[in-house]
Amino acid sequence: MIEPILPGSAVGVLGSGQLGRMFAIAARRMGYRVHTFSPDSDTPTGQVSDVEITAPYEDLDAIRKFAQSVRVVTFEFENVPSAAAATAAEFAPVRPAGSVLHVAQNRIREKAFLAKAGLPVTPFRTVESAEDLARAVTEIGCPAVLKTAASGYDGKGQVRVVSVDQSEAAWISIGREPAVYEKFIAFDREVSVIAARSVDGSVADYGVVENRHANHILDVSICPARVPHPAAARAREIAHAVLEALDVVGVMCVEFFVEPDGGLYINELAPRPHNSGHFTFDASITSQFEQQLRAVCGLPLGSTELLRPAAMANLLGDLWAQREPKWAAALAHPDVKLHLYGKLNPRKGRKMGHLTALAQDAESALSMVLNARAALLA
Repeated sequence: MIEPILPGSAVGVLGSGQLGRMFAIAARRMGYRVHTFSPDSDTPTGQVSDVEITAPYEDLDAIRKFAQSVRVVTFEFENVPSAAAATAAEFAPVRPAGSVLHVAQNRIREKAFLAKAGLPVTPFRTVESAEDLARAVTEIGCPAVLKTAASGYDGKGQVRVVSVDQSEAAWISIGREPAVYEKFIAFDREVSVIAARSVDGSVADYGVVENRHANHILDVSICPARVPHPAAARAREIAHAVLEALDVVGVMCVEFFVEPDGGLYINELAPRPHNSGHFTFDASITSQFEQQLRAVCGLPLGSTELLRPAAMANLLGDLWAQREPKWAAALAHPDVKLHLYGKLNPRKGRKMGHLTALAQDAESALSMVLNARAALLA
């Protein structure tokens, strides 16, 4: 039996954005100390941590020193170099393991792993040359989406290919980098399942969350998702299977496309808390951030019960374009919660915070959070 890492211990976070910030808030509330490591200073995580280390992820001596100062290392950002994760693991448990990051930070490896495990992924082909691309177009057809294997998020590194004669231009537009060419799915909606798996193999999830995007960036999340029960149950079952197959210790988000007939395809994985789970900070007995802490420290997982239906709306830097948003107007809605991430420079498309609304049903929560966000600019 692995001994749990108890309150009073120091936990390390690789990455320093808003996910780490909310993790640090949850950890400090439970009596843990938090050390964060990233190339930046005065970060969202660093502002609420006990120790903020500023160094490149490639500085392995700094990684060694960081890992020696904590009892466990976790992530809020999956694109950490594999060498950094491996070096940290020499001195402290790294959870999720570097092997999980290795799969999830590359679309080719991720889709190949899921397909081999018999889990539902969109039909795809690997593209590493012009010949690969021509073969993929022939076998998959159009429409399709060409996605870079690495460093893609919020729609970056993705090009839709509507016809065969667009394929070469699409590959040029992503720099002829290794990519996946996948069938375009005419989905009804996008959903996600955020689940946690502890050291002892126990798994808990937050149900199915419905997600809406704007300009490829998550805009609104609604829980519970408005999908048929059989599809919701199947999505949760698949998410558990993914965590088991990868031997995840920590939190992972599994994103899905839902077809009109209820069919499911895994879109991508995120081996950390997720934007679509921010509502759990206010609406669940145990937030995804506290759950991450419990999982990586070997503690029993907390209840994921939803206290009330909820909806979350992202606040992007665009809201600051004309003036400071009218915070009091949004908070005139008494069932709305405001979270700002401590980022100093708002810019177009940058996630600066979010609003969460709690209501008696999902439709009411969605209406409330959208009205509150609109009031920021009224």
